[in-house]
Amino acid sequence: MSTAIPSVQRSAEGRLVERHWQEMLFKRRLYTWGGIFGLAVILAASLWFANETNAGKFFDRLPHFFDFIGDLIPRSGAEIWRAMFDLPSPYADGSLKYNYPDGRFYLTENIYVPEYVYKMIETINIALVATLIGFTFGFLLCFLAARNLTTRRWLRFFVRRFMELLRAFPEIVIAGFFLAILSLGPIPAVIAVAIHTIGALGKMFFEVVENADMRPEEGLRASGGNWVERVWFGIVPQVMPNFLSYALLRFKINVRASTIIGAVGGGGIGETLRLSISRGHEAKTLAIIILLFATIVAVDQISAHLRKRLVGNQAFEFGRGG
Repeated sequence: MSTAIPSVQRSAEGRLVERHWQEMLFKRRLYTWGGIFGLAVILAASLWFANETNAGKFFDRLPHFFDFIGDLIPRSGAEIWRAMFDLPSPYADGSLKYNYPDGRFYLTENIYVPEYVYKMIETINIALVATLIGFTFGFLLCFLAARNLTTRRWLRFFVRRFMELLRAFPEIVIAGFFLAILSLGPIPAVIAVAIHTIGALGKMFFEVVENADMRPEEGLRASGGNWVERVWFGIVPQVMPNFLSYALLRFKINVRASTIIGAVGGGGIGETLRLSISRGHEAKTLAIIILLFATIVAVDQISAHLRKRLVGNQAFEFGRGG
């Protein structure tokens, strides 16, 4: 008894669909392999350029790529915790490498805050103040940029372009400008992060406003409410949870940005980390990295918890909008 599967006779429409599918499959494979080949060519050209720029030493130095990680190993693992909490080191020799207690910030005669904890608090304060400033001005500008609240096109155009200008440049570029004017310290860092935050939050805020339910605003308009009253009582209660959620998300970003700006003179933990790396202080560098990682994780978890409380757990469930 024959077990061969009889061939299926396709209609003209079926053959046309199959031929079209085969053409699409061929194009997809062609684009995929073409893209991989193009990336390989670009990578090879980049490596060649890097090698030529470094006088042929790029490939020679590749085997030493991870030497820096090996150089970070301190004499003792306990040195990391001594450096983090400003405890005396048994290896102290009068050099900057082991002068952990010198960085203490005394609150009273006997109570002190470890240097790196103090610097981390300074970085968080930079991010917090910048986020509050960015939230305030982003809140004020977003309603003027929303299409459903501002009928004057020239005003919407001006406000949107202004916010685009504020977020067009990275924080570190803005910080370099203000550091040159105001000298080193946390104030230029706050200004730089706040400027970028205004532009970023302003854009997200007006997009939320444009998706708001306009029926409360229409009811207030029918009852004679002015523009400010319609926005404050008809729109703000709807959008405020999302506004605060975006602000918390931006705060996490600003903590990282403040750390980077600190490395170029903006104060905080970033500046201390740069000095520690440049001087080859292994225990201090690892202590700062561990503290920075723990702080970022803590800020992420706290912000995520607060966001869930604001917008509801259902927004974070699988298959639901968020």
